[in-house]
Amino acid sequence: MRRRTFLTGLAMSAVCPLCATHAMADDVHWGYSGHAGPPHWASLGKANAACSAGTQQSPLNITGSVEANLPALSTEWKNGGRMVNNGHTIQINATPGSTLKRGDQPYELLQYHFHHPSEHLVEGKRFAMETHFVHRKGGGSELGVLGVMLVAGTVNTAFAQLAASFPARAGQEVAAATSNPAGLLPPSLAYWFYEGSLTTPPCTENVEWMVAKVPVEVAERDIAAFAALYANNARPIQPAGRRLILASR
Repeated sequence: MRRRTFLTGLAMSAVCPLCATHAMADDVHWGYSGHAGPPHWASLGKANAACSAGTQQSPLNITGSVEANLPALSTEWKNGGRMVNNGHTIQINATPGSTLKRGDQPYELLQYHFHHPSEHLVEGKRFAMETHFVHRKGGGSELGVLGVMLVAGTVNTAFAQLAASFPARAGQEVAAATSNPAGLLPPSLAYWFYEGSLTTPPCTENVEWMVAKVPVEVAERDIAAFAALYANNARPIQPAGRRLILASR
């Protein structure tokens, strides 16, 4: 895997991208429309330079992937956490000690959050929502994010429990003692893999993306509950450039 260029001064925000977004919003407002929208993120502050100057930005349209013998994914996530409306999404801060492994490589689950509609596309198709499980890779500054598409269908108990108590106001936080992140996973963890970035400011290019091939069904009413708070919090698709998108067999 080729060495990446890291922007200096972004280490803390890179470790937990959306943990800090509400605090960042207090200093430099950013959003998904108008003068604070994605085309203007880089102009809102020097720390956001990668949002326009970066060459490995996310999300992508997953197309033209190459089959490869990718390491299998496995999770040992703990239930519980704290759910917060951070002004950009609904985020659940994970219980410490929750891990994902990609082969022998460990990642620590920091938090998971939602986008409506999905940020990634698959062969040009957009999905109702997307869950991002944000991990720290091996205790360093790199991240591993597992993206899972959500589609309207049968009730998903784990998502329904969260939707029933989504905090309505920015900055509001509630206990999520019974939250079950593993309940938001598909039965198969076959995935696409590519090197990319955060999909929110500062758009740091330090993310190993794992996008699950199989979507998860959730109730239409629960999608609507999220959309009532965030009708559109998805960054537009970014150029893939010469990056390879690998597909597990």
